Amino acid sequence: MSAPAQRPGSPVRAALDVGRRRVVVGSDRLHAVLNVRSAVVVLVAAALIAVLAVVALALGDFPLTTAEVLGAFTGRTGGFARTVVLEWRLPRAASAVLFGAALGVAGAVFQTLTRNPLASPDIIGLANGSFTGMLVALLALGGSWPLLTAGSLIGGLLAALAIYLLAYRDGLQGFRFIVVGIGISAVLSSFNTWMLLRAELETALFASAWGAGTLNSVTVTTAVPAGLCVLVLLALMPFLTPSLHQLDLGDDAARATGVRVGRIRPAAIAVAVGLVSVVTAVAGPIAFVALAAPQIARGLTRSPGIPFGATGVVGAVLLLGSDLIAQHVLPLTVPVGVVTIVLGGAYLVRLLIHQARKQT
Repeated sequence: MSAPAQRPGSPVRAALDVGRRRVVVGSDRLHAVLNVRSAVVVLVAAALIAVLAVVALALGDFPLTTAEVLGAFTGRTGGFARTVVLEWRLPRAASAVLFGAALGVAGAVFQTLTRNPLASPDIIGLANGSFTGMLVALLALGGSWPLLTAGSLIGGLLAALAIYLLAYRDGLQGFRFIVVGIGISAVLSSFNTWMLLRAELETALFASAWGAGTLNSVTVTTAVPAGLCVLVLLALMPFLTPSLHQLDLGDDAARATGVRVGRIRPAAIAVAVGLVSVVTAVAGPIAFVALAAPQIARGLTRSPGIPFGATGVVGAVLLLGSDLIAQHVLPLTVPVGVVTIVLGGAYLVRLLIHQARKQT
């Protein structure tokens, strides 16, 4: 039984809400309610990201110590070591963090809208749609980064629009949305293969490696604008999150609480597609991070709905950790998408078994 509501008059106070420990931070006019367990998960994940980032900056053909890595940011380390850290390795590590968070949040949006843990941009065809748009821009227009990003965004939006229109029948049913998305994904995958077969050999090899999902081509030139785009899109999420949590209860319940479903759902889909498209334009379609991160975050926080903040940091941990495995653990350097597919495939099997047991 929950405790009676209290006005948040003090700067920081604790309250008990439906058996979940929460802390209200702020004043009467401006305050936020934080779930203690979720906050702990976010802090632990952020600390893990920091550790993994230092390891990513230290390992390589030119190994560095932790002191040298940290000294590159404070100015105590100079010369070639500073160049290696700040110009060569930092863009990749920072991109892994931001792209992982972007994919995790995008997956959380679709799993919340469909109320189905299998809804993910890479499963329902949005990643393939973005990759299709990117391939068209690459093969037909020359392939500068702005063109690739625009093509990726247009391809993702068109794929999302097609799935939405085909799946919408008096509302958006999660199962129908996923089945239609899988069909659209298969069509787009075949079309992508056809375009690669008709492309010149060098271009086809480049696009095929990109299609596996890789951070090998990330540089300062691409990481900075892509990172800024991701940050802008993630900054929009706090305005959508309350309504998305209401939509998680169903359209009727959301409308009863004042949510404008007809506006919130397209806006949330547009933000999620934008996040996937930016990542795809730089790193290709990286699979399974968007599928696994929301449910892992939900399990860690024991939240009734998907926690978007925790999902973002969990996605960052997954992609940064997978990139470290791809670069330094395996005997042969492989694209990070290969590692996420292996890990995500195992997670998907576990998820399907869990869902089957729940229905029996």
